Amino acid sequence: MRQEISLRARIAVAAALLFGMAGFGQAEPAHGIAMYGAPALPPDFVSLPYVNPDAPRGGRIVLGETGGFDSLNPFILKGNAPWALRSLGYETLMGRSWDEPFTLYGLLAESVQTGPDRDWVEFTLREGARFSDGSPVTVEDVLWSFRVLGEQGHPRYLGAWEKVATAEATGPRSVRFTFTTADRELPLILGLRPVLQKAQWEGRDFAQSGLEAPIGSGPYVIAGFEPGRFLLLRRNPDWWGRDLALNRGQHNLDEIRIEFYADAGVLFEAFRGGAIDIYRESSAARWQSAYDFPAIATGRIVKAEIPHARPTGISGLVMNGRRPVFADWRVRDAMLHAFDFEFINGVLTGGTQPRIASYFSNSELGMGPGPAEGRVRELLAPFADELLPGALDGYALPVSDGRPSNRRNLRIAFARLEEAGWRVGDDGVLRDGAGRPFTFEILLRQGAAESQKIVDIFAEGLKRLGIAVRISTVDSAQYTERTDAYDFDMAFYTVGLSLSPGNEQRLYWGSEGVTRPGTRNWMGMASPAAEAMIEALLTSDSHEDFVAATRALDRVLTTGRHVIPIWYAPSSLIAHRATLRYPQTIPIYGDWIGFLPDIWWSERE
Repeated sequence: MRQEISLRARIAVAAALLFGMAGFGQAEPAHGIAMYGAPALPPDFVSLPYVNPDAPRGGRIVLGETGGFDSLNPFILKGNAPWALRSLGYETLMGRSWDEPFTLYGLLAESVQTGPDRDWVEFTLREGARFSDGSPVTVEDVLWSFRVLGEQGHPRYLGAWEKVATAEATGPRSVRFTFTTADRELPLILGLRPVLQKAQWEGRDFAQSGLEAPIGSGPYVIAGFEPGRFLLLRRNPDWWGRDLALNRGQHNLDEIRIEFYADAGVLFEAFRGGAIDIYRESSAARWQSAYDFPAIATGRIVKAEIPHARPTGISGLVMNGRRPVFADWRVRDAMLHAFDFEFINGVLTGGTQPRIASYFSNSELGMGPGPAEGRVRELLAPFADELLPGALDGYALPVSDGRPSNRRNLRIAFARLEEAGWRVGDDGVLRDGAGRPFTFEILLRQGAAESQKIVDIFAEGLKRLGIAVRISTVDSAQYTERTDAYDFDMAFYTVGLSLSPGNEQRLYWGSEGVTRPGTRNWMGMASPAAEAMIEALLTSDSHEDFVAATRALDRVLTTGRHVIPIWYAPSSLIAHRATLRYPQTIPIYGDWIGFLPDIWWSERE
């Protein structure tokens, strides 16, 4: 069954991106806040537009994941915590609507207020907000949470905290943050910071990884776990927020159990055998050929395609430019030519999946074909001397004839390598001017079967260039530890991007990430042009300038040749137990954060 994103949602995307539809200031307390314009929902809305407000409550769902975990604290750099904890166990001052590019509505906070230039923000807490142990959520908890996350938490929290000049209580239930500079996005970023219980951490080291979870106020609490094997979440029967309009139709399941498996093959067999209830399929070819088992025939398992309207983001093999072997863009360009996408796509997906053309492709924010023009060219022009070929004149990824030999592109790859000072010796080994062989490691996460197949084919192609590749597969904890420390040559990399890129772009591509651990700048890029484009999109005062700045950033990123992109899915492919249901109205972000299992429910057999 395939659903379509509604006309209402398509209109919402365009309308919310129009800067002029409402004033930028928000002088009075309000029920919500949008990055640009006004929230789509009125103060008296009864539920989000993409939920079933009358969904029955009860039942359980069993999910499957590859890898494991060794921590229950998802807010620090150390350890590897299950993804579900962060979104299901904890709450923020504001909650997101995934049917708008970037709009928040009151959750722990009943209202939000900002200055005309958004150089400060004030939140007023709901009087009845409670942690899972029944204690009230206080202004003191908010102030402590924001400080400890900014100073001791994961690096993703640091950038925003550094922009906070003062944080103070302005009343028994109100708290104000004043910024070092006006920032349109910062009130929303702080609205999405998790609020934890201060009393739990008195005299303890918050940054130390462990198996005691922080106390939150969210709908679920941990009911059981075994590191690396399973995590059981149970809906809190005393959850304070169950009757809020923002939560209506959400968090309907009594239990969410996550089983961890060694690899994707075992996980799929567990799904076929009925041990887990849902399977996200990443291969369009397998979607057509591998779902002929009895549970499908009897209707116990059904297939669904969930469309979306978000950018592709980037997914593929990232080259660590901190390593000398990948510091030269010509070497990275050679890797892109040596990667025979058309052949690999044909083998693994039947050639059905479209390739990621750029970081923001599949949206109006993408760079587009041909030379940079108009405002995009104006933004890039001051950096013409540092931009790589294609940024101004036009760039497209290499295309092969789909044959495993990939001769034409390998010849181009070899020419690039020669330009960078590499030569093939009499022994057939590619060496630099000092005689050192071209060899590197590709780091993979244990259980990533599709990534392994991609890399195996890629490595065979590199042999024809005289390059020796070591493929290392490590467990989830080691993979996280090594990638957080940028201890790899090449690794599989995925970054999801939204319809409203903002300050997080600095965490992804900012030069501080070259040395600061835990950012998404795995490639180690330090680009003044990229940072200028990020600043331009953050300070844009028109829709046209915002789009132009993002398109210009997309050109800098794509022509940097840091990642060998693979394919993306225009729709998510999900097979699930028939008694598990989801609404027919799909949010613009589709199968994304806040979709599964948040708005699903279970019906009786």
